[in-house]
Amino acid sequence: MKCPFCSVENTRVIDSRPADDNASIRRRRQCDSCGKRFTTYETVETIPLIVIKKDQTREPYDRNKLMAGLVRSCHKRPVSMEKIQEFVEEIENILYNMGEKEIPSSKIGELVMDRLMDLDQVAYVRFASVYREFKDVNTFMNELKKLLNK
Repeated sequence: MKCPFCSVENTRVIDSRPADDNASIRRRRQCDSCGKRFTTYETVETIPLIVIKKDQTREPYDRNKLMAGLVRSCHKRPVSMEKIQEFVEEIENILYNMGEKEIPSSKIGELVMDRLMDLDQVAYVRFASVYREFKDVNTFMNELKKLLNK
């Protein structure tokens, strides 16, 4: 492993331990040349997911897009970044366990909506307003009625 500080390739592992609920391994390393320490994570390589968008174009799944949408939805809400990261990991686990290489964006959106309602109802409405592309107040009110009837 190359040292991020001095770019020398002689580094050694000082400590290894499970991370992220045993989904990865955290390794603490030290550079033999400069003596600085750094952390690396080892995870299982998964099949790349392709998202089929509404206009039928395809693009690689981007965790950061999902994370950014959730952060915007949860803005000024009592939802920690840790909860949002756990939420994204849960959605990703479901997607990868489906065993499909291509997944419609609508499927991802529905998975998020189903679980976001339980996490925070205001964040749910915010996410729904963008995801379902509310055109007017009536569609917004219809979504709120669905929320209130559950």
